[in-house]
Amino acid sequence: MSPYLALPRSINTGKRKVLKEDLLGIAQDTGFTSAKTYLASGNLVLWGDHEGGEVLERALEDALEARIGLRTEFMVRSPARIRAIIDGNPFKAEAADHPSHVIVNFLKSPLPVEDEAILRAAITGPERFVVADRELYLDFPISMADSVLDRDWKKTKRSPVGTTRNWNTVMALAGMMDA
Repeated sequence: MSPYLALPRSINTGKRKVLKEDLLGIAQDTGFTSAKTYLASGNLVLWGDHEGGEVLERALEDALEARIGLRTEFMVRSPARIRAIIDGNPFKAEAADHPSHVIVNFLKSPLPVEDEAILRAAITGPERFVVADRELYLDFPISMADSVLDRDWKKTKRSPVGTTRNWNTVMALAGMMDA
């Protein structure tokens, strides 16, 4: 049985509430034999014999919509991909120093080159980022709350489909997949 990490976009923020029972229910609805959640943002670690990638993302999206009427995107990653994300972190020292300020944005698809340029132009402070495959690593050395990057990026209407997790959460989810 292979584990998968399934990360939904923008749930349990504002009016987009999803109960833990519904998340575990969609895991069962899509044929997984076991599932665990982590924190309230909908992180799911799934175990079972299932094809990953876009097929699993669509299955989870359809299952959530069928169960509670909410459509949202899921970003799914395999254990090998999570290990590559951890190993490829360009901000390792920063993650050790301030892990809650190092963010991984798990993208639905690779970030287009023109969007990378727009994001780079939106940086007016000490924030830094690196694009790698379907992940965007961000480092907020001072404070995410004081950063204008997210707000300015959203103004461009080019914000990619994805979901963010801080480094503490990435490491905790990797540990759950290894267990």
